[in-house]
Amino acid sequence: MKKADKAVIGHWRITDMEVWDADYFDMEVPAHITVRDNLTGSFQFGLVQGELDGRIEVIGGHPRLEFSWSGSDENDEVAGRGWLQVTGDEAEGRIFFHLGDDSGFTAVRQEGEP
Repeated sequence: MKKADKAVIGHWRITDMEVWDADYFDMEVPAHITVRDNLTGSFQFGLVQGELDGRIEVIGGHPRLEFSWSGSDENDEVAGRGWLQVTGDEAEGRIFFHLGDDSGFTAVRQEGEP
């Protein structure tokens, strides 16, 4: 496993979203994104849940996970893409819904699984 891969692996607590406030993004569980060592993972914010499949790029010296995802939003099937760029134990990213909304987010590394 490459050093860049290791940097993105783990459980990330989403702390802020550009489009949705904490009342929404933390409404069901604490908002999070989890990246496993095979660069697949999962996320949830608000009523949106998804499974992701990613690849690593290094941009400006920082590892960035580019991913596609599929899941559900209030029981409707949804899909999209996104990215998560890591600097130490902090990350920023953006999630896109296919033919829909997108939002930036910030996150911090957490210990353990959700």
